[in-house]
Amino acid sequence: MSLIAAIDPVTASGATKELLDGVKKGLGVVPNLFRVTAQSPAALEGMVALHGAIGKGLDAKLREAIALATAEVDGCDYCLSAHTYLGKRAGLSDGDLIATRQGEASDPKVAAVARFARRLVETRGHVGAAALAEVRAAGFRDGEIIDVIANVAWSTFTNYVNEVAETDIDFAPVVRHR
Repeated sequence: MSLIAAIDPVTASGATKELLDGVKKGLGVVPNLFRVTAQSPAALEGMVALHGAIGKGLDAKLREAIALATAEVDGCDYCLSAHTYLGKRAGLSDGDLIATRQGEASDPKVAAVARFARRLVETRGHVGAAALAEVRAAGFRDGEIIDVIANVAWSTFTNYVNEVAETDIDFAPVVRHR
């Protein structure tokens, strides 16, 4: 059971209800991550807004690779579970769903972004010129690199919410490599 209670979208009111209704409209369901974050309408608003904004940048396959790599480093089983499901829907193969967690993939561009995301998390953003050169060599322009950073920031936020709250996993459970 979550250490921070999940808000029931049916009984929510005001801005919280509007935001949760928007999540349901966009995703078809309201995952527990959003329901827990709804304890703070301001945090939920920020989470939803950033999620919507970053969805306009990189394609879904790259965003899911970033989320999986970040969740693996952060040790977030909730996000590994959610993004394994979403990654499969975005077109990542079963092998790549596992490989991206370690910074690898069959597609060199997906591998490069997963590796860069891992480095961002592991070094707290101090990736250095060599890592930038590597991700650029894989075809990422500077604006896309900023998109990667934004996706890592969103993923880190969601990972931390889930780890602090011990959010109940509402996807098929996946656990990190230990």
